[in-house]
Amino acid sequence: MHPFGQESPNTGMAGEEEILRLIQKHLDDTSPPPPQGIGDDCATWMPPAGETVLLTTDPVIFGRHFDASHEPEHVGAKLLKRNLSDIAAMGGHPGPAILALAMGPDVQLEWLTRFIDGLATTCTTYNIPLAGGDIASSEPGIFIATLSQTGSAPNPVSRVGALDGSSILVTGALGGSLMGHHLHFEPRLPEGQWLAIQEEVLSMTDISDGLAKDLHGLLPAGMQAILDIENLPVDEAVQATGANAIAQALCDGEDYELLFSLDPQTDLNAFLEAWPFDTNLCPIGSVFRGEPAGILVDKNTGTRIQYGNGYEHFKTTD
Repeated sequence: MHPFGQESPNTGMAGEEEILRLIQKHLDDTSPPPPQGIGDDCATWMPPAGETVLLTTDPVIFGRHFDASHEPEHVGAKLLKRNLSDIAAMGGHPGPAILALAMGPDVQLEWLTRFIDGLATTCTTYNIPLAGGDIASSEPGIFIATLSQTGSAPNPVSRVGALDGSSILVTGALGGSLMGHHLHFEPRLPEGQWLAIQEEVLSMTDISDGLAKDLHGLLPAGMQAILDIENLPVDEAVQATGANAIAQALCDGEDYELLFSLDPQTDLNAFLEAWPFDTNLCPIGSVFRGEPAGILVDKNTGTRIQYGNGYEHFKTTD
């Protein structure tokens, strides 16, 4: 269904108050009563005692993160799940979320309703209260939904911390984004929470812009990543296409898998055996001191990996 049009009631016909009533109606029980939910200028939230508060935000933008070929329910679900993936990457437990919408007067109310339904259903799945937000009018043809997600963690794991000799591991499979995985994925919340309490785990991030780019965020100054290219866990659907599966696994982005490093003294086999989830867990390389720093090297050939650097926001030329 296309988000925009004049053939059915749209946001320009409805006006702000009716849109707000529609949103609140379809959020239903996912929006608690004030002051925890919609009704006050701010919502209140009390994180668990002794835990660090986590805050993250991500949008979905028409023409960038989805288009008219995607079901609005799936777009609403993606908005929440991509934020939950950030919480998972810190080893956190998600809390309330805040929604902000900027949209033109031509957004169809049926499309908006289905978007909210998808968001609400996903909130219920992950037990996320939607505490409120804001709506703003924009130019025709515009739909931008931004979610701010709270969370908390007793021991949050940052991207910084890998050491010379650290193993690099990744959950799940890579490269399926362009075949629909960017909409149909599960944020690795239980896996991230488990990893955060393992003393061997030194750093962690999620893969949203592609392994080739996001891995750079895990590399300390003066370090390189030595990758076992043949061991990358490439999505089976990607392999079946006969396309350049390695390039897709490195660069397509929106895998929403966890990428992390281990202490060099870790018994890797014992760590893999202790992994308590059905989710695939794969060692893909190591961190080593070397010059030039910050590059990815193919373990098998010793050559620099020539597959680009993943998705780059704002970049228009090579």
